[in-house]
Order: sequence, then C-alpha cells, then structure tokens
Amino acid sequence: MKNSRGKEAAVVASGILLGVAIAAPAAGAALTAQQSTQKIVVDGQPVQIEAYSINGSNYCKLRDVGKAVGFHVSYDALTNTVRINTNEAYEDETAASGTVKLPTDGSQYVPQAGDRILCNDGTEYEIKDVSRLDNNVYQAAKLPALPAPSCDWSKFPTLTLPEPETRHYHDQYGDDLFMRNVYEVRRMVCTIYNALGEEPSAWRDGKPLATVETIIPPEYEAYTAKFWPWNESNLTDLVHSRPNSRYFVDAFEFYHDGVLPILRT
Repeated sequence: MKNSRGKEAAVVASGILLGVAIAAPAAGAALTAQQSTQKIVVDGQPVQIEAYSINGSNYCKLRDVGKAVGFHVSYDALTNTVRINTNEAYEDETAASGTVKLPTDGSQYVPQAGDRILCNDGTEYEIKDVSRLDNNVYQAAKLPALPAPSCDWSKFPTLTLPEPETRHYHDQYGDDLFMRNVYEVRRMVCTIYNALGEEPSAWRDGKPLATVETIIPPEYEAYTAKFWPWNESNLTDLVHSRPNSRYFVDAFEFYHDGVLPILRT
C-alpha cells in the first residue's frame, strides 16, 4: 500500500462485525470530501456543527444549522419533502417522538425490541427482534469489553469519536438499516493502539509514527477489500504488517426488516 502519500490502511466493520477492509488511496479522484477544520460561530458564540469541505465549500446538515440558529427542520418521508419553518423553534425530534437517542460518548448501545431509530432520511426504523443479537452471522457471543491498555495510550493524539449515523434504505427486497456502532469503533482503536505498542519500529522519539482516524473518507470506500468477521488477532496482524501506516476505522450494524441476519448453524 505504498504510494506518494505513504502507507495507509482503512478498517471498516458493518453488520455487528461485518468486515475488515484495507484500502489504498484512490488516484485521480474527481471529487473528495474532508471534514472541515473551520470554526463556526453563531452570534459570536462558537457552535459544534459537523461540516465537510467539498471543492472549497463547506457543507453541513440542514437540521444541525436549524438547531444552531433556532428554526425547525422536518422531513416528510411520504412526499419526500424537507420542510423548514422559521416561525417554529428547533425541537429535538428524537426526544419528542420517543425514539432512541444513540450514545455519542462511545458507550455501548444494546438494542431492545421496539426501539425506534431516527434515520438520516427522517424516517423511524423499528428494531423488531433482538433474539439474534449475540448469535448471528457476524458473531457468536456478546461483544467483548474494551481492551485494557498494554502500552501508554496517552502517547497517542486525543481520540475524536465519530457522530452516530443511521443510513436507511428501502426497496422491493425489504427495509435495511446501517447504524454506526461507535463502541466498536473505540474497540478497534484500542486494539490498534495495543498492537502499535508492541512494534518498536512504529515509534520515533517516544511518539507514534502511525495515526488512527475514526472515519473512512469517502474517496477510500470504493477501494476497500472487505473481510469478516473482524477480530482482535486479525486486526493486530494487520497492524504488525504495516506499523507505520495511517489507519481509518469505522463500524456499522446492519438490520434487515428490523432484525439481524440469520443465526449461525
């Protein structure tokens, strides 16, 4: 995975551990999106809004802007219409409708039957069956705890966790949900940290040469090769084989018609 930008690797898990992917950077991509580093200020006060820079312009979610400046944004899935009401104050629809508010601190969300998840298209996706949660095509037991540090994790840059994200797809084959699992993102990062701690060649002057980012840039997604299920030993082997790389990690759970894929046999 050597190129003019050095070694880079991307790791992704979807399903509850659908896969591990290794990506080399794309050559000659026509359009790229990167998280914007510019500050956003409203009435003199800084606000936290997730924004992306595309071709020199910043893009962010209209709902986030409404929250910041005080207007209401809603989505009508039946008519595929975004509605903006400047005379109505912003309202947290997840709290108002009783839907589940996914944790943003990296703690583990354990779904329950009947949970309703607010999706990116404004619809509410219902989790109908959790009987396969700890025994499905992706895993045969509960998700393990976060690895304990085997090296000094304070040597690594401060970890920025990704925001929860829910991607809803509906077609003649059924109703699908891809939901970011921030807990699994943390677990992969911890595994990478411990593996790098075992690699003397991954350090210089007490600082790691490798970097870990908790999202896969869009320009890398089309160039990944996926493997599943991901596990600590596979990820550790990957790090040992490329100790000076740049790692991108992300994780999504997958539901079809409200349930996880079929049970193991």
